[in-house]
Amino acid sequence: MFEEGQLYSPVTQHDDGTVEVHLSDNHPGRNDPAYLKRRGEIAGAALSWTRGEPIPQIDYTEAEHDVWRTVSHELAPKHEKYAHSEYLAAKHALNLPTEHVPQLHEVSERLEPITGWTYIAAPGLVPLRDFYGDLGAKTFNSTQYLRYGSQPLYTPEPDIIHEVIGHGNQLASPRFARITEAAGQASLRLETDDAMKFVADVFWFSMEFGIMREHGEVKAYGAGILSSYGEMDEFGHMEHRALDLVDMGTLNYDITAYQPVLFCAEGMDQLEDVVGSFFESVDDDLAARLRAEAATR
Repeated sequence: MFEEGQLYSPVTQHDDGTVEVHLSDNHPGRNDPAYLKRRGEIAGAALSWTRGEPIPQIDYTEAEHDVWRTVSHELAPKHEKYAHSEYLAAKHALNLPTEHVPQLHEVSERLEPITGWTYIAAPGLVPLRDFYGDLGAKTFNSTQYLRYGSQPLYTPEPDIIHEVIGHGNQLASPRFARITEAAGQASLRLETDDAMKFVADVFWFSMEFGIMREHGEVKAYGAGILSSYGEMDEFGHMEHRALDLVDMGTLNYDITAYQPVLFCAEGMDQLEDVVGSFFESVDDDLAARLRAEAATR
């Protein structure tokens, strides 16, 4: 059930209504029946949810709140050291709680007045076109579970900490939010899977794992870096390349390891001019031309 390199654990709903989350063999909670049961309960809440209804509210345990507290407190000084000022300003504006896991409706209530974005619940993997289509409507699909409690600073898959501390803070920046929305709207123009994959990979190397120069230093703005305790210590030592859409849309990468190659914008203006403009204009022909150019390099 779990494929190598798959970002989210597969979810199965059985005939009796129970929901099973299939964790990878190397997941720290793989052999903990209580954690597996809890993951199934939380995924089941999202599976039974219908759009238009109130977002499922999870009754988080004290242990789950403690994971959120631990990660929030550990990430804060690293954000001050490594995050780009655009992200830090957005984080300050959103002012997420640090002492309890926020409900997704609570995140929406804080975020919508700032940039118009809202959150909805997902059990795990959302089909690529559905996920990006929602981004085009300023809607972010988020999981609601937390990583395994014995390793609060590590997760092999995106949890609510990644989705909210990483992406939620990012989406409280009007400039980052516009780029993300443009990526989503691009998906509505694309017909081929190859073009959709190209856009998703550019998104990976920008909004997920993007870095940017600021006052002579390289800072992080990508949600994947800024929600990861370990990634923040490592990104400065990786290979940094200039923004290059051909490379960003075709470079192979391993989602299960620290990213060895990162693309560095010279500032917000360049990020918007290169990545934002690409998302705003890309169509199937442009994506195919860029992919063909990669084959000639």
